[in-house]
Amino acid sequence: MTTTSVGMRCPECARQTTKVRTAATLRAEPTLTYALIGVNVLVALAALLDNVLVGGGISLGGGSVLHALGTVSGEGIAEGEYWRLLTSGFLHYGPFHLLLNVYALYILGGLLEPAIGKLRFALVYFVSLLAGSFGAILLTPFGDTAGASGAVFGMMGAALIVMRSRGIDPMSTGLPLILGLNLVITFTFAGFISVGGHLGGLAGGALAAFVLYGLRERLRSLPEALPAALVVAIGAAIVVGSIAVSAA
Repeated sequence: MTTTSVGMRCPECARQTTKVRTAATLRAEPTLTYALIGVNVLVALAALLDNVLVGGGISLGGGSVLHALGTVSGEGIAEGEYWRLLTSGFLHYGPFHLLLNVYALYILGGLLEPAIGKLRFALVYFVSLLAGSFGAILLTPFGDTAGASGAVFGMMGAALIVMRSRGIDPMSTGLPLILGLNLVITFTFAGFISVGGHLGGLAGGALAAFVLYGLRERLRSLPEALPAALVVAIGAAIVVGSIAVSAA
């Protein structure tokens, strides 16, 4: 046996080097969050370029071809433009709108993605986005809605569910207060903010997280892949519901 800094080891083991892992090295980088931020910024720059070249003005907001083709509305979905349910989550009305959502995505995604993994994070994000579009169609069927805030609200709802499932008191984190303040702002400025988009995204994210975590805790006999498959089915149901409501 050979004496080492970690105790007695056999000669073969003593010659091997062991990589030291710390809390910092164990924490996965939220690369999907960074990618989503990058897409939002690139789309905003494309809208800016379009407004400069076509509209003759400098604006990140509406008026670009991207906004004309990508915002969500009941009328657009009724005409078969189903891609709007997804593309609307990457368009914004002005730099302030973009910065608010990108900053919230950076904070929430940086916390949630490493905690639940990229696949579950992607499921939560896109179900929240689709649910936000559905909520916007329900409450403002004739308005054009855009922004990542539905997905952001969904991440807040999902984070609360994940915390509870891991025995963490959400009140100790301050997230319920932040969510409450955002809801107050949403209803206070309902004329400028999509109430349906925010509430729909919040409900979608919370439901997705419950299926991924809460349902598995209650039914431990479930196959490991089933919760993810159910969340995909929820996303599909949201799309079908959006089409049905728009056509009504």
